[in-house]
Amino acid sequence: MSDEHDHPDHAHEPHAAPPGPVTPAAPEDAGSQALAEALRSSFAIVKFVMVLLVVIFIGSGFFQVGTQEKAIILRFGKPVGQGQAALLGPGLHWSFPYPIDEVVKIPISEIQKVSSTIGWYAVSPEQELSGNLPPAGPSLVPGVDGYVITADRNIIHVRATLYYQVDEPIRYVFDFTSASNTVQNALNNALLETAARFKVDDILYSDIAGFQEAVEQRVTDLVDREQLGITVKQCSVDRTPPRQLKEIFDQVTEARQNQNKVLDDAHSYENQATNSADAQAAAIVSEARSARALYVQSLRADARAFSALLPNYQINPSLFKQQKLVQVMGESLTNADFKAYLPTSAHGEPVELRLMLNREPPGQKTGAAGP
Repeated sequence: MSDEHDHPDHAHEPHAAPPGPVTPAAPEDAGSQALAEALRSSFAIVKFVMVLLVVIFIGSGFFQVGTQEKAIILRFGKPVGQGQAALLGPGLHWSFPYPIDEVVKIPISEIQKVSSTIGWYAVSPEQELSGNLPPAGPSLVPGVDGYVITADRNIIHVRATLYYQVDEPIRYVFDFTSASNTVQNALNNALLETAARFKVDDILYSDIAGFQEAVEQRVTDLVDREQLGITVKQCSVDRTPPRQLKEIFDQVTEARQNQNKVLDDAHSYENQATNSADAQAAAIVSEARSARALYVQSLRADARAFSALLPNYQINPSLFKQQKLVQVMGESLTNADFKAYLPTSAHGEPVELRLMLNREPPGQKTGAAGP
């Protein structure tokens, strides 16, 4: 008993923890250390990726607004700012990336265009560019071939392209679900309404410019009425008869050209005749004026001469008459072969003169030299 109490360690030796199990703990520490190192590397990569994603997320919020544009930031569908303050000018800007923010760019000085979707036959843009149009069927196909009806109940194809500029970006973007579709609907309405007021000959031949101006005016009126916030710049209109009736319309065109040629020839002849008549009238008037001037000048000369002779006549009328008679008779009988002058008698009565007018002609002289 004393031995056991004196040496308690020896008594409990079989129950003490064996020192052997300490050796296998070394591999577990190495694995944990490797796992920790791997986790630290993974966490570093994850941190780097997260930082990179944040940088990309923030960097993706930058956007550029062009010199001909305005931009509006929509945050959860609502504009950031009120009125003109919501409009961002040209330059670099930042917003939260989608889906928090959405950037809507609006071209304000750039001319935009929209084309009509009615009134034209079925054809693709590629076919039009290549010139290989599809063949015309025996009749128009409803729902595929578009057309309009004219005032005289004819069917033709028309299409229009509208060029416009945005003046009020906020109204253009927020007051309408799709302002460009609204503009397109206004253009379609203008084509149908205007075609119903024009005759087919006016649209195709005689009043092309008038029809185009009427379509543009109708679009402008609709845009102003709906207050779309745009300004119409130009509207171009194409028109063509149905391809099924091409030959008939070609004949009408040929007849119209012949009519125009006949009218042009008639107008040309009219102009020639009018110009000739005007020239003749001008020549006659000029000649009459010249004759009038000469006649008036002659009358004035005669008047001056008569006024100069009048004093001499008043001094001695008999002598004046005798002088003038001699002068006139001398001028009259200058080339006369036979002259006879009979003065008046002492009483002033003329002297009677009798002449034998059937006297024989003088004979030929004898002794003339022969040939």
